[in-house]
Amino acid sequence: MIDLEHQLKNPVWHSLKETHKDFSIALDGVQFYNPEICTFGAFFDDSKTAVAANAYVKNTDNFFFVSENQTPIIDDSKVVLEKKVDGCQMVLNKLPEVQITENIVLLDKSYIDEIYKLVWLVMPGYYKKRTFEMGKYFGIFKNDTLVSIAGQRMQTDLFIEISAVVTHPDYTRKGLAKQLIAHNTNEILKENKKPILHTNKGNLAISLYEKLGFELTRDMNWWFYRKK
Repeated sequence: MIDLEHQLKNPVWHSLKETHKDFSIALDGVQFYNPEICTFGAFFDDSKTAVAANAYVKNTDNFFFVSENQTPIIDDSKVVLEKKVDGCQMVLNKLPEVQITENIVLLDKSYIDEIYKLVWLVMPGYYKKRTFEMGKYFGIFKNDTLVSIAGQRMQTDLFIEISAVVTHPDYTRKGLAKQLIAHNTNEILKENKKPILHTNKGNLAISLYEKLGFELTRDMNWWFYRKK
């Protein structure tokens, strides 16, 4: 088995080789998610990314390549770089004691539409309804309305990524995200896996993640491409 440190250097690749192998599309030595689930791609050999990307955009209008320190090579007659997101990876060191005062619910597929609506309200653009299939989602309701969630995305036998941490604008600054992240983290630890997350450099939420025991470990960059 490939050890945790090596998996975390290329989390998309190893997720697609293990837990999410049923979602994998392999193109010329490059791994992509089924675009109905997620549009992430990963590679080790950057000389293969151009041909693979040209094939992948036959099935989707846009996608991300995710890499710690390699820059994808593309065929700019077929795809165009929309933006590069300078991101970072955070890994749990030790979760402090967090008081859970809210009723946190494990969300089943009957909530897919509500999750999708909330994510697109707060972070429009990338989340797909079938992203729900990548892992567990936990939520908090107020007046029978889903107002805050924290999900799970990339994962292997050794780690699970916390993702889609969003709260309705009317319910921010009430500690809901903090409790959801702590709960989600504890659920991952129960599976004897390492909780991780990814975010943009400079994100104000980094201070919250650090208070919850996560440490910055490495760059993790996201190249967002569109079909030309």
